[in-house]
Amino acid sequence: MNEILMASNKAKGARPYFLNDPAVERVLNITLAVATELAVARERIDTLERLLAQKGILSQNEIEAYIPDDEAAEARQLWHARYSARILRIVQQELEAIAQPENNKPMHQIADEINEM
Repeated sequence: MNEILMASNKAKGARPYFLNDPAVERVLNITLAVATELAVARERIDTLERLLAQKGILSQNEIEAYIPDDEAAEARQLWHARYSARILRIVQQELEAIAQPENNKPMHQIADEINEM
């Protein structure tokens, strides 16, 4: 479970927002994350189904009728948890920012501190 949370650690500094309403930007980020995941998954599924059909290994009906066993169901559940963590990354980072306000320095202040090293 820590692996899932570590995949979405918040970077140092305050999160920059480019839209006037941060809530709109959060929703936009989540939507784009979902769209990206869906596009990649859809392409891979299409590739697999075409290869399986070309080789005469499986038909579309066999794929539609598949029921996962316990091991496959558990693997799918873990994947769903990781997927949700990636999609909701911005929300988790904002919760971290609220919990650790000392880590929310403006980016220019962090750059100044690095230059002073």
